[in-house]
Amino acid sequence: MVLKLERYVPMPQHAQGGFDHGDVYLSNGFVYVAHTANGTVEVVDGLKGTHQKTITGCPEGSGVITAQAEGLVFAASRGTGKVLVIHAAKGTVTKTIQVGSKPNGMAWDDDHGVLMVADVGDLHARLVDPERGEVLKTSKLPGRPRWCKYSDYQDRFVINLRDPAGYVTLSPRNGDVSPIVPIKVSGPHGLDLSADGREAYIACDGGAVVAMDLDKGVETCRAKIPGEPDVTWLNSRRKFLYCAIAKPGLLVTIDLVEMKVVQLVKTEEGAGTFAFDQSRQRLYSFLPKTCRVATYIES
Repeated sequence: MVLKLERYVPMPQHAQGGFDHGDVYLSNGFVYVAHTANGTVEVVDGLKGTHQKTITGCPEGSGVITAQAEGLVFAASRGTGKVLVIHAAKGTVTKTIQVGSKPNGMAWDDDHGVLMVADVGDLHARLVDPERGEVLKTSKLPGRPRWCKYSDYQDRFVINLRDPAGYVTLSPRNGDVSPIVPIKVSGPHGLDLSADGREAYIACDGGAVVAMDLDKGVETCRAKIPGEPDVTWLNSRRKFLYCAIAKPGLLVTIDLVEMKVVQLVKTEEGAGTFAFDQSRQRLYSFLPKTCRVATYIES
């Protein structure tokens, strides 16, 4: 057994819809998640197992990421074209920044203090200074972006593209966009990077997780998964990759050493998103039908 169910945490109800990308503020274990159905960001105290608060003003919330050292949380709102900047310890909005038409994927560069926001409306990526609250640079993308991450090894953002299937990298200094690196599986979606930032793990709609060497731009191996994936998180301590599949509702654990699936956990139909606490080895799966968070621990 890898993941073991610990408890359920009730969340605010919604009529229809669900949740999107979440993240954990490691200092206090607060879990932040975009509650797309309600246009809010929900905060869960992961240590106590309780819903902490609701942050309003995030219509069509598409994702949440944390800047750990800065103590900030960023939440993208496709409905307003803005990013909310949230005080991570208090759960209060400190400012909002206009960043385009439909911000979706985000990544944080802690080396330069730059937020990258990928827009699914106008297919641009924007570099944002959250302290000044302004867009520094706008770059055209050669396809519809999905999730993204910052590689400190390459000193570039990695941005998945749905079509054409592949990814590009982007400089946090000048917004330069690389040529597309093709991926031989359709629909790159979820993304995480190895601990050293040299390898990308890309979950694709075509039913596979592909490992890509970022230096060479080539596939090194892949693992088949039973469906179309969404959110992906790396457990660097155990060399596992977790992947959520909304239909039929599964958490997939992939052993990255052998590149094979070692556990399937049934969650709930529509549960395509989750967050992972690296420090405490806790995984939080967001269940849209029952409006709960399922908390799992590494056994």
